[in-house]
Amino acid sequence: MHGYNCTRPTPASFILNGVPGLEGAHIWISLPFCSMYLVTVLGNCGLLYLIYLEESLHRPMYYFLALLSFTDIVQCTSIVPKMLCIFWFDLKEISFNACLVQMFFLHTFTGMESGVLMLMALDRYVAICYPLRYSAILTNPIIAKAGFLTFLRGVILVIPFTLLTKRLPYCKGNIISHTYCDHMSVAKLSCGNIKVSAIYGLMVALLIGGFDILCITVSYTMILRAVVSLSSAEAQQKAFSTCTAHICAIVITYVPAFFTFFTHRFGNHTIPHSIHIFVANLYLLLPPTLNPIIYGIKTKQIQEGMLKLFFSKRPLKKEIKVNPSVRRGKHFHR
Repeated sequence: MHGYNCTRPTPASFILNGVPGLEGAHIWISLPFCSMYLVTVLGNCGLLYLIYLEESLHRPMYYFLALLSFTDIVQCTSIVPKMLCIFWFDLKEISFNACLVQMFFLHTFTGMESGVLMLMALDRYVAICYPLRYSAILTNPIIAKAGFLTFLRGVILVIPFTLLTKRLPYCKGNIISHTYCDHMSVAKLSCGNIKVSAIYGLMVALLIGGFDILCITVSYTMILRAVVSLSSAEAQQKAFSTCTAHICAIVITYVPAFFTFFTHRFGNHTIPHSIHIFVANLYLLLPPTLNPIIYGIKTKQIQEGMLKLFFSKRPLKKEIKVNPSVRRGKHFHR
């Protein structure tokens, strides 16, 4: 028997409390998050449009980058609009099913982002270690299948703990001290046994993150060995430069993720809860905000494509070509 009056096992709605203790500063807190979201949407949509329009970017590396941009847009859109409603209009209520849907999209596309970064590392490995077979190995069908399997992996792994969360009885209130619905924040409100849900959630995080980080580490170890074996310093520098943007994307994605993971489990009594919430939001918003900026600065082909898109002189209408014989005939009849 649990010591809770479980009159309604499934609540009609939850209350997302934002940043507890800083309710008076919610407007100011919202400004950087809103700015980051705008940069994310505009930057990634611009990158998608550029890759679609510019034929020189129709290559495997940029297809994976387009997939990363799409993932970032969906991931941020799943949490930021509701977060801004909390900060701006004090609309803290979210229905139970909407909370589960947000949780599903959040965790699915977070896992997908990690998977896309892993695919991009494999792309760089093939490009540097097998340059002559690059186009033969990474064909368009292979890229499409890899992207779909990455998405499917996230869906298959996330659906079970979403269903486990749905089946739990909730008797500890309905207030979530966070800006969005994540797995453990919701599960902790249950008066039932959440051990299975917690263990499975941890296993999913380790399976996705651990596997992807292992593949990224192996890929860059092989890349480093291949680059060091090059005789020309110029060739080494060129090979390293092709990986710079991707390495930056990996760092800004996994460093906040590890900080959130470890402080959530081992730093509950030493780090204020508001700091946990800030870092959890930065973990989701910082990589999508910086990815288009990093790739725009570090990738020469994207810079050239942007310059061509905005500054190339294109004729307003095509010149009409007239047959010379027709001209002579008209002149003759005159």
